[in-house]
Amino acid sequence: MTDMAAQLKWILSMVAIMTLTGLNDAATAADDCLPRKFAYGTVCVCNSTYCDRTPEPETLSAGKYALYTSSNAGSRMRRSSGSFVPSLDSQWSGDEIDVDATTTYQTIHGFGGAFTDSVGINVMALSPNTQLNLLKSYFADDGIKYNIGRVPIGGTDFSTRKYTYADSKGIPDLNNFDLAPEDAEYKIPLIKTAMSMASDEIKLIGSAWSAPPWMKTNNDYSGIGFLKPTFMETWAEYHIKFLNAYSKQNLTFWALTTGNEPLNGIVPVNRFNSMGWTPMSHREWIGRHMGPRLRSSEHNRTLLFAIDDQRIVLPWWMKMLMSDEQCAKHIDGIAVHWYLDFIVPVKVLNEVHKNFGDKIIMNTEASQGDKPWDFVKVQLGSWARAENYANNIIDDLNHWVQGWVEWNLALDMTGGPTWVSNFIDSPIIVDKTKDEFYKQPMFYAIGHFSKFISRGSTRIKLTQTSVVKSVGFKRPDGAVVIVLYNRRNKPVNISIKDPQRGVIGLSLQKQSINTLIFW
Repeated sequence: MTDMAAQLKWILSMVAIMTLTGLNDAATAADDCLPRKFAYGTVCVCNSTYCDRTPEPETLSAGKYALYTSSNAGSRMRRSSGSFVPSLDSQWSGDEIDVDATTTYQTIHGFGGAFTDSVGINVMALSPNTQLNLLKSYFADDGIKYNIGRVPIGGTDFSTRKYTYADSKGIPDLNNFDLAPEDAEYKIPLIKTAMSMASDEIKLIGSAWSAPPWMKTNNDYSGIGFLKPTFMETWAEYHIKFLNAYSKQNLTFWALTTGNEPLNGIVPVNRFNSMGWTPMSHREWIGRHMGPRLRSSEHNRTLLFAIDDQRIVLPWWMKMLMSDEQCAKHIDGIAVHWYLDFIVPVKVLNEVHKNFGDKIIMNTEASQGDKPWDFVKVQLGSWARAENYANNIIDDLNHWVQGWVEWNLALDMTGGPTWVSNFIDSPIIVDKTKDEFYKQPMFYAIGHFSKFISRGSTRIKLTQTSVVKSVGFKRPDGAVVIVLYNRRNKPVNISIKDPQRGVIGLSLQKQSINTLIFW
């Protein structure tokens, strides 16, 4: 493994730069977007000396509100403010959202992205100050306050090579288990730096893409392949060894998933790292091996999320897992991905909640540019992709999802690197040749949720209109947060009525995402 001393030296240098440059100080005023126009729209440019930021909303006195707006016209977290009034004149009639903070639903665990090898490669290609500005954009209080990090257990398609942590050929055991150089060089340093910036705990979720080939029926990292039954206990132990190795780096995992996208190992549309499960083998491994092994280990507080795949398998796959009592008692939640949401109605999540209401539902992966018809993978400045995310997150949150995690934190100008050429888009794109990075509209779309809906917030009831999509929360500090998405190509007037505070009249910019906050 790469020398951990080098990793520690890098982390200490980052902290020193943060102190010397004042990057760790609390923000007192917003720095505006530095816009640059590309073929698909406008991005915000950041480099070693400048990056836009959005300070934490200050607590407002009763009757006051703040509104943050991002739009296709160019606004990026633009703040405005006003006051509740007893009533509004006729121009606001018709489109009203009633706030009922006494009717509550699920509690939020957080929002975030993944620390892949590709992310580490791209971030490390920047100068130290630019690296810090990028990580602060995601994790600091004047960024968008990500508080979840997904960590691949071994390699993924967003690595530069195929690997697991036990790849020695001809040795069917874990005596040679060890973290990879990528963990020491890319993942662990970035995670620790992000944690040093965040005011909230960053909860880590670990996901494995594939077992070592010698454990699999096809003896390969990808393609149609399943875990050999004789290695079910070994595969569980592999996960414990991973947790142990990260624990030695003082990194504790909030949750593990039971394996990334098992459908890819059954129907290999993609040739990247994958391993298939059937519902029966999945149930056997969770109930008789992974679950008991995890609960009897020092990591017994780590949660276990099943599925980690498209909601096309819901609810039937979960029903098969939960039909076995031994399996059911070890499942803490359901992890879903967004890629086939366009053909699977969101209401399936209601059925999952109805049947398994004590289980956490998390969206653990989303990215854009993945479809065969996405001929241009990286679409710098695409507002359409921002709207796709806003629409999806609102739908998910309105249907019991308790956290939403994007995929790669940062990719290069081609949407990589990726060993299998599975290029896609990312909320932040890095141009290492210019030592700068671009915050895309997608970044701000996610930020309208992640920055303002703090962990522990509880969804509240809103009346829905046909004009504006919305979702509302009450935060632990008492603030009410409402995200409003105007998909129309014209401004829309809407009123927000709160029985305790009065009413607000808002004119939402065309094609805009807005976050309203009041105490």
